[in-house]
Amino acid sequence: MPPEDLLDVDERLHTRRVQAHLCAAIAAAGGWISFERYMDLALYAPGLGYYTAGAHKLGRGGDFTTAPELSGLFGACVAQQCAEVLRELPGASILEIGAGTGRLAIDLLSRLDALGCLPDQYCILEVSADLRQRQRRLIEEKLACHAARVTWLDALPDDPFDGVIVANEVLDALPVVRFRWGATACEELGVAVVDGEFVWAPRVASHALRVACERLAAAAGGWDEGYVSEYRPRLLPWTGAVVRALRRGAVFWFDYGLPRPQYYLPERHEGTLLCHFRQRALDNPFVNPGLQDITAWVDFTAVAEAGLAAGCDVAGFTTQAFFLAGLGIEREMRDLAGADENRFARLAIQAKQLMLPGEMGERFKAMAWTRGIERELAGFALQDLRHTL
Repeated sequence: MPPEDLLDVDERLHTRRVQAHLCAAIAAAGGWISFERYMDLALYAPGLGYYTAGAHKLGRGGDFTTAPELSGLFGACVAQQCAEVLRELPGASILEIGAGTGRLAIDLLSRLDALGCLPDQYCILEVSADLRQRQRRLIEEKLACHAARVTWLDALPDDPFDGVIVANEVLDALPVVRFRWGATACEELGVAVVDGEFVWAPRVASHALRVACERLAAAAGGWDEGYVSEYRPRLLPWTGAVVRALRRGAVFWFDYGLPRPQYYLPERHEGTLLCHFRQRALDNPFVNPGLQDITAWVDFTAVAEAGLAAGCDVAGFTTQAFFLAGLGIEREMRDLAGADENRFARLAIQAKQLMLPGEMGERFKAMAWTRGIERELAGFALQDLRHTL
């Protein structure tokens, strides 16, 4: 639980406004809303949610650190993977979903420029006005020569385009349904208000949720009574909308998660729901709403199913460590460091954080969808985990 004394006056006022908004939504719904709805409002309510209000979310001093914030090596390797696709598609564009501080965009464009493989356009879809401003400032400061190439979108594109879509740590922020399994009943864990506090409130699951849970339980070999977890009903329609305008090209998803049989193992009986506040991992999504991130791991089997449903090929699935190794991260270290051995040593430390099993290397996965292109992708050449899906 984030200590109250960590919040300044403005933060306290903001979280109270978010609490009031959530309470009003619960009252209007008759005293109960799904956790999916709660998470949606806490993260995305206009002007109030975590991702739509002005909070310092990413990097040093923020709530969590992503791979691009940790090291430019991540973006350099992703650029190598993008270049393989862009070379086959003259006039192609890149669309980044949720660009964070803009660090990945800068690293991608810088490396693609050096590779002689710049996209015609670099489009960013960003729901946070605060992050948009940070992205603009950073790109104008660090990459002024290519700033005119970058455009911001208010919605997913309707016009068909060839190119690459990149989404780093986006899927984990899609709202989830929370459930509790029983041999005779399956419950949906929603949210109510008791004595002014948000509490978990179970209801008998809908037929659709019960069927979904039966499918998930079967994939994991069955669950014990009281098993709690989550799933994302929005994942399939949302990812389908993301790729609707992609005529030819590839989509690269990066996130922490597991194939379904591992995600829903019986021993993972409390699910994967987690909150982030100033580099702390917390387990209570009802504390200080609007000021902490709420997330859950990604079921990559569901991502693969969504790709097939969208008419794409699932062209690769691997760990972040093997993805970066396949794209020559050691070569990128040498290129970035040049003759500076001290910088090379710093990059080596960053590479370990990106790749070691105890750091980001195993928890984070990479998945590729392709449409209209047929080629092996270097980032997935060293390890193919599609059979685990």
